[in-house]
Amino acid sequence: QVQLTESGGGPVQAGDSLRLSCVASARTFSSYTMGWFRQAPGREREFVAYISRSGGGTYYADSVKGRFTISRDNAKNTVYLQMNSLKPEDTAVYYCAANSRWSSSWRTPDYEYWGQGTQVTVSS
Repeated sequence: QVQLTESGGGPVQAGDSLRLSCVASARTFSSYTMGWFRQAPGREREFVAYISRSGGGTYYADSVKGRFTISRDNAKNTVYLQMNSLKPEDTAVYYCAANSRWSSSWRTPDYEYWGQGTQVTVSS
């Protein structure tokens, strides 16, 4: 069982930056592909970004490409999401997730473990 705890969300203005963090309880954190997803009110949870086990591979949703950066520190069991040039449409609850079976995936069902989420609210 892996427990994931997100932090770093909050209210910001359009154009601001935030860095989300997610700490995992897993003893073998480096064996998990890690992803960030988000869910806005009334909408389905959607993929934001994932990072490979070693951190050498990343992939982003088109809506955040060039603005968001995912990274990880396997020594600290932590994955980050740096969010720059935030827009009101980025408002959502952001979740980190862990996936032990697939080296790369943007599909929600492929992720076995999920955090409780952290709210990001971007006002114009």
